[in-house]
Amino acid sequence: MEHQVSIMSDWVLLGLIAALVTLLLLTVFGFVVYSGLFTEVVVSAGSPPVSNITLAYKFRVGPYGESGQLFTDGCSISSKLCSIGVYYDNPHTVSPEKCRFAIGRILSEGDAKPSEEQIKRFQKYGFKIFSFPAPSHVVMASFPFTTPLSIHLAVNRVHPALDTYIKERKLCAHPRIEIYKEDRIYFVCPLARQGDFYVPEMKELERKSRAAAAEAEDAQTDITGADTMSETSSISIEATTDSRDTSVATSILLPFPASRGREEADNRSEHSYSESGASGSSFEELDLEVTGDGEGAPGLLPDVAYSGNQEVTDKWTKEPIAAERGEE
Repeated sequence: MEHQVSIMSDWVLLGLIAALVTLLLLTVFGFVVYSGLFTEVVVSAGSPPVSNITLAYKFRVGPYGESGQLFTDGCSISSKLCSIGVYYDNPHTVSPEKCRFAIGRILSEGDAKPSEEQIKRFQKYGFKIFSFPAPSHVVMASFPFTTPLSIHLAVNRVHPALDTYIKERKLCAHPRIEIYKEDRIYFVCPLARQGDFYVPEMKELERKSRAAAAEAEDAQTDITGADTMSETSSISIEATTDSRDTSVATSILLPFPASRGREEADNRSEHSYSESGASGSSFEELDLEVTGDGEGAPGLLPDVAYSGNQEVTDKWTKEPIAAERGEE
């Protein structure tokens, strides 16, 4: 009798353990679903759901994983403001230590002006102040922001969807701008005047990069020119008059097509996500999918502010850094 009671108590205990494990698994599953696991990612292009903004930011060069601390720094200064991240390089093609990004808080949107008190408070802790204009046309998507897990789900689901959309349409859309507002994360990729969204530190890095590239090009041209002169001399000594020889000599003397001037760098970093396709179609060729009521990114007020097939170039077609904006 005692043996039977012992067996029954063991089964009851096992049943309770199984029930608790099941309940725990259901809770975890519900948490993941609530975080956005099955949320459909809809990418669209058209008029932006965000207006011009003034932000307090910190700029960094390094792994994007370090952005979390910068978000925390901004939140510790003011928990009521919206967070923003601007990612300039494609982490799938650029080494982590070379990725560039700016993280901060949105001080004001639209016609509103940030208060002097807010500006001084952020500057006291090493933040800088900068303003982004309202982008004219963008590629955009949104994702629920209900739990900290939502951020990881968004990174792994929205960025690949953006990459695919931009690549298929051969668009030039960068950088990746993430805006955390209330219960949504908004992903915005400008299709025009991308240089306007480069913070000063990023513009300076781009200028230095282009200057170094220009020096290397000049050095290569000088070397090529010297070699070409010796070849041309040989041809002239042989008194060759064949026009085809002349044309060969000319092509050696001009290793770069005349139409490709230095300015063709177009302020685009070789690391950035700005080119997702071959040619980069104009946003005017898009079938704009956003209606006047902002269906492209529901819930974002006008005055407010990665994995898959990644055959993309170094520029975000930002995630959070194309620095060429001011000059485009």
